[in-house]
Parts: sequence; C-alpha cells; structure tokens
Amino acid sequence: MSTRPARRAPVRATAEESAEAFAALRQILAAHAKGLKVTADGPKGYSLNTPYSQTWKKELFFGGVQVMKNYVSFHLFPLYMFPDLLDGISEDLRGRMQGKSCFNFRAPDAVLFHELAALTKAGLARMKDEKLF
Repeated sequence: MSTRPARRAPVRATAEESAEAFAALRQILAAHAKGLKVTADGPKGYSLNTPYSQTWKKELFFGGVQVMKNYVSFHLFPLYMFPDLLDGISEDLRGRMQGKSCFNFRAPDAVLFHELAALTKAGLARMKDEKLF
C-alpha cells in the first residue's frame, strides 16, 4: 500500500475564463502600445517591443500575454532587468509569479490586474528613465 498522496489533476481554466483573462491582460499592455511596437496581436498572444535601442543595438522585448493550455501568462521584461520593481508587490501577486518576470492566471482577478497595471506602467517608466529606447 502506497503512502504517497493521490495526484490531483491540474486545474484548468474554462475557455471563457481564459478569454476574459487574456482580454484584460492584453488591455494592460495595449494601454502602453503608443511608442512601442506591436509584434504579435492574435487570439492566442499579444506582445510589445521597444523601438530600436541605441544602447543594445536592437529592439527589446517589453511584454506579452500568451494563452497556454491551463492558464494565461503575462510577461513583463522590465522586471527581469530591474528586479527592484518587485519590491513591495503583494504576496498574492508574487504567488502568481513563474520565474523572474512572468505571472500566470487561470481567471480574471481585478485586484491583481490593477496591481499588475501599475507595475507595467512603472516598468515602462524605468526603461525610459534608463534611456533604453
């Protein structure tokens, strides 16, 4: 007889929850599209790059939203470059982190999305302040 706990199947978002989460997260990024370059815009993903950076000699990835099988991912590259931007984020938002600059959601969450929108705005401001584009 095994003493290991039974494996639970991963919780999957409904198609409606995924679509709502994607739309809300896409809107967070799209609010900052002016001055950035849209590199993907479809039902499964949306992403933004900076304009050409003289410092890096290329465009830089700014952020993206991607629909996955079990969740929707929100990537925010400034967090990778400037991890201090994460100082003071809520434990709930930190609990959604996967890696250094990605957050996963199965359904919309107005409170966390509001916090993520503020973090996105701060990340863009920081990239501009650092003259990365």
